[in-house]
Amino acid sequence: MTTNTQAKTGPVWDYSAGHGPVTGALSATTGCLALATTGTATGMPPGWAFAIGTAGAIGHTITSLRDRLSARTVSMRAASWLVGAGWTTWAMTTGPLSWAALGSLATIGVGMGAAARATLLYEEARELEAIAAAERQVARELSAERRAVAAEWVDRIQRVCGITVRVVAVEMWPTGTGCTIDAELPAGGTTYDRIARESARLSADARLPHGCTATAAQGIDQGRVLIDVTTVNVLEAEITYPTDYSPLSLHTGIPWGLRTNADEIRTYLREQCALVVGPTGSGKTNMVHTILAGFARTTDVLTWVIDLNAGSAGLPWVRPALDSTGQTTDGMRPGVDWLAASHDEAMLMLDAAVRIAKHRKMAYQDLMSQANTDLLPISDRIPQIMLVIDEGAEILTATDKLSRALAAKILEVIRIARAMGIRTVLTALGATGSVLGNLMIRREAKVRVALTGGETEGMDLSKQFPGSRGLRVDQAPYKGSGFMGTPESPAGLFKSWRILPNQIRDIVTATSDRHPTLDTVSAKAAGPDYARRWDMTRTAWMRDDTPSTGPVAEQRPTATGPAGGLALSALRDERTPVAETDEEALARKFREQIDAQFATAPEPGSDAPAADKPPAAGLNLSAFRNEPDSGPTWLPDAVAAIKTAGAAGMKPSAVADVVGRSRQAVRDALKAAAERGELVYRDNGPHSVYVHPDHA
Repeated sequence: MTTNTQAKTGPVWDYSAGHGPVTGALSATTGCLALATTGTATGMPPGWAFAIGTAGAIGHTITSLRDRLSARTVSMRAASWLVGAGWTTWAMTTGPLSWAALGSLATIGVGMGAAARATLLYEEARELEAIAAAERQVARELSAERRAVAAEWVDRIQRVCGITVRVVAVEMWPTGTGCTIDAELPAGGTTYDRIARESARLSADARLPHGCTATAAQGIDQGRVLIDVTTVNVLEAEITYPTDYSPLSLHTGIPWGLRTNADEIRTYLREQCALVVGPTGSGKTNMVHTILAGFARTTDVLTWVIDLNAGSAGLPWVRPALDSTGQTTDGMRPGVDWLAASHDEAMLMLDAAVRIAKHRKMAYQDLMSQANTDLLPISDRIPQIMLVIDEGAEILTATDKLSRALAAKILEVIRIARAMGIRTVLTALGATGSVLGNLMIRREAKVRVALTGGETEGMDLSKQFPGSRGLRVDQAPYKGSGFMGTPESPAGLFKSWRILPNQIRDIVTATSDRHPTLDTVSAKAAGPDYARRWDMTRTAWMRDDTPSTGPVAEQRPTATGPAGGLALSALRDERTPVAETDEEALARKFREQIDAQFATAPEPGSDAPAADKPPAAGLNLSAFRNEPDSGPTWLPDAVAAIKTAGAAGMKPSAVADVVGRSRQAVRDALKAAAERGELVYRDNGPHSVYVHPDHA
């Protein structure tokens, strides 16, 4: 056993390796000695040895010339063959084993080794010099092109912007679609936005193609500017989603599209929320699928989707993995972890998210202490929950009770769940004041996308990308194109990938075994609402081909419904008149008899004076009275801001600044809200404030 171990740890010889200066000289001299000794013993004519050496010298000369080696190397190799052949011929004549023969052979070997080493170094230096010469030639050519570009843009900036810059470097993009110019701004306090706001004029002066721009951004310091010049329109062509479905991570970024230089733009959503705006026909739904594809490829993200439009955003990611009973097919997991298409299911989801966030704060204190961080360490064992809400910004601005309840819960998730790994991606139909007026959205959604598709109505880019200059809707008139800005990269043009249904199925299949599972702590907090999300009763709507408004079709009684009872006018759909049946005629006569014998409450909107109605009490057949006014449309934003302020509350003047309304209008609306119990008024003279009931 010891012998085998020693044999395994001994030197390893590589017999296929070539000779170096030492081993080459040793091989040549030992070969000459062996040939001379054998030839002397066998009586071989000495001239044969010299003939062999001469043939070797000629052969090596030919191969060296073919390899384009230097004359020094060719001469050294030919001389080595001839010297070795000469010694062998002499040794066979005088005797190879004499001290004179052996000493001269050793001297020849040392000389061969030294000469081989010298020529090897010379060849390496010669090769490096050839490479350097080629690089210098390329650099000269590129330098000439860059100098021309630099001079052109120095003149252009002087002509258009009225300032003189000094170009430090010009980087040509590897994709061949443009370049980046790094320039020093002149002294005197000139800033980069002096050039940024002239983007359109610079692009026109450069005669750039439509869809190409010259945009300026901050340089390495405040005295430098980077100007990205796009020369090839990459926004016009439709670019399919990459077929590389390799694993991604929340921490390394998730690609959402391409910049104009064909580089991927990645989003980092560990702490940030996202807002995606796009009118109808701009490619917003396709962008949502691109976002879901990126989340599906990650190993540390679980995706929850709310889409009150029949769940259309999430259904393509769920159906490939569900069989006819709503269970997973062959162990395949859906591309999204939870899908809600109704207010009730969405409320269950949001309540579960709030419980998870609060429970994680308590349960993972030791883990965060060990990691020395106040952010929950997200991994495949404790995944982040990304809540994608299609047209979620519209939910936040809606005034009906169901939407307002959802809006309050969405804002609560955004407000309390950042550190605990729950973030949101909201979409909207336009970049308007009502959408971007919410302080919470502006503060938390630092990743912002505006898909324009050439639409100008409701696309106020200055509101969505404050501080960014030179952005115009007409720069991105193509479907799937628009502007994108992140905390890591300024707002600029980008192109979203095109993803088709068959590719969605491929991604669901390829990433099924990659999705993490909700950690035990969070699953316990989520409770049965989460555990039973794929129950047959809750997924029946996904397989129901009949028209439905959500997971549970709303059942409303009608005049001809099977249920017995009075057919109330408020419950009838009068939009489509139909012929009166015998049963309807009988019901009509029955109502007339009731109206004749009993007093009925006046119908809303009736023009009849109250004095004409008998005062006697009777049956009130008026169903679904209009609810009292719940306040102006901006009131939910005001209530949310007051709730965010906590126990300190907010003065009416501060609320007026938030919602952009007059102080008198805000005072009247807040007073009415307090009377309805939506707010609490804390009277403290000039320091009086309104407080949310949760903090009262």
